[in-house]
Amino acid sequence: MRVLGSEAVQDPTKMEAHVRKQMAERQRKHEQDNLDRQLTSEQRSAKKIKKMHEDVSLGVHVTIYRVKSMAHPAKKFKVEMNAKQLQMTGVIVIHKDINIVIVEGGPKQQKFFKRVMLNRIKWEDEIIGQKKDADKNAEGERNRCDLVWEGLVKKRNFGEVRCKIVTLEKQARELLDKHNVAHYWDMAYSGAVLLQDGEEDKIL
Repeated sequence: MRVLGSEAVQDPTKMEAHVRKQMAERQRKHEQDNLDRQLTSEQRSAKKIKKMHEDVSLGVHVTIYRVKSMAHPAKKFKVEMNAKQLQMTGVIVIHKDINIVIVEGGPKQQKFFKRVMLNRIKWEDEIIGQKKDADKNAEGERNRCDLVWEGLVKKRNFGEVRCKIVTLEKQARELLDKHNVAHYWDMAYSGAVLLQDGEEDKIL
Protein backbone atom coordinates (compact mmCIF):
# COMPACT_ATOMS: atom_id res chain seq x y z
CA MET A 1 0.00 0.00 0.00
CA ARG A 2 2.91 2.34 0.76
CA VAL A 3 4.42 1.63 -2.66
CA LEU A 4 1.12 2.25 -4.42
CA GLY A 5 0.56 5.33 -2.32
CA SER A 6 3.98 6.67 -3.26
CA GLU A 7 3.41 5.88 -6.92
CA ALA A 8 -0.02 7.48 -6.81
CA VAL A 9 1.53 10.72 -5.60
CA GLN A 10 4.32 10.55 -8.16
CA ASP A 11 2.17 9.39 -11.11
CA PRO A 12 -1.64 9.64 -10.63
CA THR A 13 -2.30 8.50 -14.22
CA LYS A 14 -0.33 5.29 -13.70
CA MET A 15 -2.24 4.61 -10.47
CA GLU A 16 -5.58 5.13 -12.21
CA ALA A 17 -4.57 2.71 -14.95
CA HIS A 18 -3.55 0.15 -12.33
CA VAL A 19 -6.92 0.45 -10.55
CA ARG A 20 -8.82 0.17 -13.83
CA LYS A 21 -6.86 -2.95 -14.72
CA GLN A 22 -7.73 -4.55 -11.37
CA MET A 23 -11.40 -3.68 -11.82
CA ALA A 24 -11.39 -5.17 -15.31
CA GLU A 25 -9.78 -8.37 -14.01
CA ARG A 26 -12.37 -8.66 -11.24
CA GLN A 27 -15.15 -8.15 -13.79
CA ARG A 28 -13.70 -10.84 -16.06
CA LYS A 29 -13.41 -13.23 -13.12
CA HIS A 30 -17.00 -12.49 -12.10
CA GLU A 31 -18.25 -13.17 -15.64
CA GLN A 32 -16.21 -16.37 -15.85
CA ASP A 33 -17.59 -17.57 -12.51
CA ASN A 34 -21.12 -16.96 -13.77
CA LEU A 35 -20.33 -18.86 -16.96
CA ASP A 36 -18.87 -21.76 -14.98
CA ARG A 37 -21.98 -21.93 -12.81
CA GLN A 38 -24.18 -21.89 -15.91
CA LEU A 39 -22.22 -24.71 -17.52
CA THR A 40 -22.38 -26.68 -14.30
CA SER A 41 -26.16 -26.24 -14.23
CA GLU A 42 -26.44 -27.43 -17.83
CA GLN A 43 -24.22 -30.39 -17.07
CA ARG A 44 -26.37 -31.29 -14.07
CA SER A 45 -29.46 -31.12 -16.26
CA ALA A 46 -27.83 -33.29 -18.93
CA LYS A 47 -26.79 -35.81 -16.28
CA LYS A 48 -30.31 -35.91 -14.88
CA ILE A 49 -31.77 -36.52 -18.35
CA LYS A 50 -29.18 -39.19 -19.05
CA LYS A 51 -30.20 -41.01 -15.87
CA MET A 52 -33.75 -41.16 -17.19
CA HIS A 53 -32.54 -43.20 -20.17
CA GLU A 54 -32.84 -46.42 -18.24
CA ASP A 55 -31.77 -49.77 -19.62
CA VAL A 56 -34.94 -51.68 -20.50
CA SER A 57 -33.23 -54.40 -22.55
CA LEU A 58 -34.22 -57.01 -19.97
CA GLY A 59 -37.81 -55.83 -19.75
CA VAL A 60 -40.04 -52.76 -19.80
CA HIS A 61 -41.90 -51.76 -16.65
CA VAL A 62 -45.54 -50.90 -17.31
CA THR A 63 -48.02 -49.20 -14.98
CA ILE A 64 -51.72 -48.59 -15.61
CA TYR A 65 -53.70 -45.95 -13.71
CA ARG A 66 -57.43 -45.34 -13.76
CA VAL A 67 -58.61 -41.76 -13.26
CA LYS A 68 -62.26 -40.94 -12.75
CA SER A 69 -62.05 -37.59 -14.55
CA MET A 70 -59.35 -35.86 -16.60
CA ALA A 71 -61.49 -32.76 -17.17
CA HIS A 72 -59.23 -30.51 -15.09
CA PRO A 73 -56.79 -29.03 -17.66
CA ALA A 74 -53.97 -28.35 -15.18
CA LYS A 75 -54.02 -31.91 -13.86
CA LYS A 76 -54.18 -33.38 -17.34
CA PHE A 77 -51.22 -31.21 -18.37
CA LYS A 78 -49.22 -32.29 -15.31
CA VAL A 79 -49.75 -35.98 -16.11
CA GLU A 80 -48.75 -35.62 -19.75
CA MET A 81 -45.76 -33.34 -19.16
CA ASN A 82 -44.30 -35.42 -16.32
CA ALA A 83 -44.45 -38.54 -18.49
CA LYS A 84 -42.72 -36.71 -21.34
CA GLN A 85 -40.07 -35.15 -19.11
CA LEU A 86 -39.32 -38.58 -17.70
CA GLN A 87 -39.00 -39.78 -21.31
CA MET A 88 -41.56 -42.50 -20.82
CA THR A 89 -43.74 -44.01 -23.52
CA GLY A 90 -47.43 -44.76 -23.32
CA VAL A 91 -50.88 -43.30 -23.87
CA ILE A 92 -53.61 -41.40 -22.02
CA VAL A 93 -57.07 -42.58 -23.08
CA ILE A 94 -59.78 -40.06 -22.27
CA HIS A 95 -63.42 -41.17 -22.06
CA LYS A 96 -66.35 -39.50 -20.33
CA ASP A 97 -66.75 -42.34 -17.83
CA ILE A 98 -63.22 -43.70 -17.44
CA ASN A 99 -59.74 -42.48 -18.22
CA ILE A 100 -56.66 -44.65 -18.24
CA VAL A 101 -53.02 -43.66 -18.14
CA ILE A 102 -50.55 -46.25 -19.43
CA VAL A 103 -46.84 -45.55 -19.00
CA GLU A 104 -43.81 -47.61 -20.00
CA GLY A 105 -40.26 -47.13 -18.74
CA GLY A 106 -37.64 -48.17 -16.23
CA PRO A 107 -38.10 -48.70 -12.47
CA LYS A 108 -36.80 -45.23 -11.49
CA GLN A 109 -39.08 -43.53 -13.99
CA GLN A 110 -42.04 -45.51 -12.74
CA LYS A 111 -41.23 -44.74 -9.10
CA PHE A 112 -41.13 -40.99 -9.75
CA PHE A 113 -44.26 -41.03 -11.92
CA LYS A 114 -46.16 -43.04 -9.31
CA ARG A 115 -45.47 -40.29 -6.75
CA VAL A 116 -46.87 -37.77 -9.21
CA MET A 117 -50.04 -39.75 -9.87
CA LEU A 118 -50.80 -40.97 -6.35
CA ASN A 119 -49.39 -38.23 -4.12
CA ARG A 120 -48.46 -34.97 -5.81
CA ILE A 121 -51.62 -34.51 -7.88
CA LYS A 122 -54.53 -33.94 -5.48
CA TRP A 123 -57.25 -35.65 -7.46
CA GLU A 124 -59.60 -35.87 -4.49
CA ASP A 125 -59.74 -32.07 -4.17
CA GLU A 126 -61.87 -31.99 -7.30
CA ILE A 127 -65.58 -32.75 -7.22
CA ILE A 128 -66.66 -34.17 -10.55
CA GLY A 129 -69.23 -31.99 -12.27
CA GLN A 130 -68.69 -29.05 -9.94
CA LYS A 131 -68.20 -25.91 -12.00
CA LYS A 132 -68.72 -23.02 -9.59
CA ASP A 133 -67.91 -22.24 -5.97
CA ALA A 134 -71.64 -22.06 -5.31
CA ASP A 135 -71.88 -25.76 -6.15
CA LYS A 136 -69.54 -26.85 -3.35
CA ASN A 137 -72.37 -28.20 -1.22
CA ALA A 138 -73.97 -30.02 -4.13
CA GLU A 139 -73.95 -33.80 -4.21
CA GLY A 140 -71.20 -35.26 -6.35
CA GLU A 141 -68.28 -37.63 -6.56
CA ARG A 142 -64.73 -36.86 -5.61
CA ASN A 143 -62.23 -37.46 -8.35
CA ARG A 144 -59.70 -40.22 -7.73
CA CYS A 145 -56.78 -42.04 -9.27
CA ASP A 146 -56.26 -45.78 -8.79
CA LEU A 147 -53.29 -47.96 -9.59
CA VAL A 148 -54.76 -50.76 -11.69
CA TRP A 149 -51.74 -52.86 -12.58
CA GLU A 150 -47.96 -52.79 -12.77
CA GLY A 151 -45.72 -55.39 -14.31
CA LEU A 152 -42.91 -56.26 -16.70
CA VAL A 153 -43.22 -56.82 -20.46
CA LYS A 154 -40.66 -57.73 -23.11
CA LYS A 155 -40.87 -54.57 -25.21
CA ARG A 156 -42.51 -51.17 -25.51
CA ASN A 157 -45.88 -51.04 -27.22
CA PHE A 158 -46.20 -47.26 -27.52
CA GLY A 159 -44.28 -44.21 -28.63
CA GLU A 160 -44.21 -40.80 -26.93
CA VAL A 161 -47.04 -40.31 -24.44
CA ARG A 162 -50.06 -38.68 -26.10
CA CYS A 163 -53.68 -38.05 -25.19
CA LYS A 164 -56.33 -39.90 -27.19
CA ILE A 165 -59.98 -38.89 -26.82
CA VAL A 166 -62.64 -41.52 -27.51
CA THR A 167 -66.41 -41.31 -27.31
CA LEU A 168 -67.18 -45.03 -27.07
CA GLU A 169 -65.72 -47.75 -24.89
CA LYS A 170 -65.38 -49.87 -28.02
CA GLN A 171 -63.12 -47.24 -29.58
CA ALA A 172 -60.87 -47.23 -26.52
CA ARG A 173 -60.44 -50.99 -26.66
CA GLU A 174 -59.80 -50.91 -30.42
CA LEU A 175 -57.18 -48.20 -29.91
CA LEU A 176 -55.26 -50.36 -27.46
CA ASP A 177 -55.81 -53.46 -29.56
CA LYS A 178 -53.81 -51.79 -32.35
CA HIS A 179 -50.89 -51.84 -29.91
CA ASN A 180 -51.64 -55.45 -28.89
CA VAL A 181 -52.69 -54.47 -25.36
CA ALA A 182 -56.50 -54.51 -25.42
CA HIS A 183 -56.35 -56.37 -22.11
CA TYR A 184 -55.06 -53.17 -20.48
CA TRP A 185 -58.46 -51.61 -21.09
CA ASP A 186 -60.22 -54.71 -19.76
CA MET A 187 -58.22 -54.54 -16.52
CA ALA A 188 -58.90 -50.83 -16.03
CA TYR A 189 -62.57 -51.07 -16.92
CA SER A 190 -63.22 -54.03 -14.65
CA GLY A 191 -62.04 -51.96 -11.71
CA ALA A 192 -59.34 -54.40 -10.63
CA VAL A 193 -57.31 -51.92 -8.60
CA LEU A 194 -54.33 -52.48 -6.33
CA LEU A 195 -54.59 -49.23 -4.37
CA GLN A 196 -57.47 -47.28 -2.87
CA ASP A 197 -59.87 -50.16 -3.38
CA GLY A 198 -63.41 -49.40 -2.38
CA GLU A 199 -66.45 -47.43 -3.32
CA GLU A 200 -66.23 -43.96 -4.85
CA ASP A 201 -66.40 -41.26 -2.16
CA LYS A 202 -69.59 -39.20 -2.11
CA ILE A 203 -70.03 -35.56 -1.15
CA LEU A 204 -73.34 -34.85 0.52
